[in-house]
Amino acid sequence: MRQVAGWLEGAVRRVREFARARPSRRRVAYRRPKVGLALGGGFARGISHIGVLRVFEEHKIPIDCIAGTSVGALIASAYAAGSSLDEMERQAEVTHFRDFGRWTLSWLGLASNERLENYLHRFSTAARFEELKMPLAVAATDLGSGEAVYFTEGEIGPPLRASCAYPGLFLPVELDGRILVDGFLAAPVPVEAVRQLGAEYVIAVYLDASRAAEKPDSMMDVIGRSFSIMQRHAHRNWRYRADVVLEPDVTNFDWDDFEQTPQMISAGEAAARAALPRLRGEILGESVPDIIRQTA
Repeated sequence: MRQVAGWLEGAVRRVREFARARPSRRRVAYRRPKVGLALGGGFARGISHIGVLRVFEEHKIPIDCIAGTSVGALIASAYAAGSSLDEMERQAEVTHFRDFGRWTLSWLGLASNERLENYLHRFSTAARFEELKMPLAVAATDLGSGEAVYFTEGEIGPPLRASCAYPGLFLPVELDGRILVDGFLAAPVPVEAVRQLGAEYVIAVYLDASRAAEKPDSMMDVIGRSFSIMQRHAHRNWRYRADVVLEPDVTNFDWDDFEQTPQMISAGEAAARAALPRLRGEILGESVPDIIRQTA
């Protein structure tokens, strides 16, 4: 009996020693990924990007670097310069074609977008990428090679004009020995650009302007729909490189619907809110228990 009691006493002692020696649960520090935002083109429809950014700011979704194509490049440039979203909305509401375009006679296009450089100054005094508060990439298309070109340093104005040089409407832009046109041809949503800036997690915003079988009412409508169809049938590598793709519903807006700024911003907000649960979980780690969240 004494042997049994001694064995039990020893067993209890060993269990207690094991429990004391067992390592405690360690709290693992969570390092959020570096987040990049890639904004697609769409003329006035790009105003919806402001709505996406507004929801991100309200819900503390961080953006560490940003890239844009066409109007997405304009919004990205203004945001990277530190412009407030309220000011961007105000400017969008009073924008007209003459603010960035000037009709001209040329075999290469119907208008020049030289005024776009001055238009950017409405949002910021920054003239060079190096003066921005956030890393920025502006996407354009090399008309010679057909490849995407990403600008991340030097003057902002000329690359921005190139990124917005919509074929058939605006004259191509000659820069650094290249003839450049709108970035949407080679980089409809510049996901690769923010990856090159160091983004580990990429949010892409795509503006599909295609419509049902409505009769086109202008040359721009015909051109726009044609390019939209081409993109819809093309192999979109950018989708596979993005972690999340937001698609604001902007199909009911025309290319120059600046007067419908509030409605387009609402479309961007709706798309961003729908993605919030996933973004907060994958970026901020809110779905992971017992983690120290770092927002730096």
